[in-house]
Amino acid sequence: MTSSASALGSVLAAEGSGGDGFQAPTIAEFYPEPIAEFSILGVAFEITRITIISWIATAAILALLVLAVRKPSIVPGKMQYLGESGYSLIRDGIARDVIGPKGLPFAPFLASLFFFILANNAMSIVPFFQISPNSKFAWPLVLAVIVWVMYNWVGIREQGAGRYFKDAAVPPGVPAAALILVTPIELLQVFVIRPFTLAVRLFANMFAGHMLLVVFSLGTVYLLTVGNFSVIFSPFAFAMALAMTFFEVLVIILQAYVFTVLTATYLNGAVEPAH
Repeated sequence: MTSSASALGSVLAAEGSGGDGFQAPTIAEFYPEPIAEFSILGVAFEITRITIISWIATAAILALLVLAVRKPSIVPGKMQYLGESGYSLIRDGIARDVIGPKGLPFAPFLASLFFFILANNAMSIVPFFQISPNSKFAWPLVLAVIVWVMYNWVGIREQGAGRYFKDAAVPPGVPAAALILVTPIELLQVFVIRPFTLAVRLFANMFAGHMLLVVFSLGTVYLLTVGNFSVIFSPFAFAMALAMTFFEVLVIILQAYVFTVLTATYLNGAVEPAH
């Protein structure tokens, strides 16, 4: 953790240079210069530093999972135990507990979602990367859209389109006179608010975590290099950067778990019609 916090300060020190006094971090890092640009069928695409980081995170988690199942045995080794424990957490603790017996077929999807988010979140504390792709709104938004398509498709498949949309628009037990107010709210909540809040929750936590780490790390570098008695305060800034790094580890795991649990909750509502 110490190396991660110190590396963060040295990598981003340039953000605090080039002016008098402490230069606060900006959102410029979330919009890096494109490394490559191209278009497909008239749609423009850019490959940036954040794109590369996401590729690295995805390749790393895929490699770890492949290593975990490459040579399965009755008595698992360390990698197999790690992989099986992670999958069991999602299968038993989320798919089965949240959705019920019908949730087991969704365990691979939920596990893929969890590990992908976890790996990309973790890049926020990896030295020389220090930014999670999920701190850029496009990434969580795409994941939320995938979840939105998934639970609506499952709901229509399991209940039929008519019953699914009826249950979404007309909650059970609501007086008919109240439906004029309740129905638009329920439809908005199911088809708009759910995916939006799912994306914003992940994005906001990773964005805020990155900015806090940058502030305290740049503060450490600035206090060490400003050239006056301010250097005596640098250990406090470094301690805060270190503390925020530990806190970020908790956020990294928690946000991947929360996103997956909420996805399972939405799938549960799609599989089992409201009563």
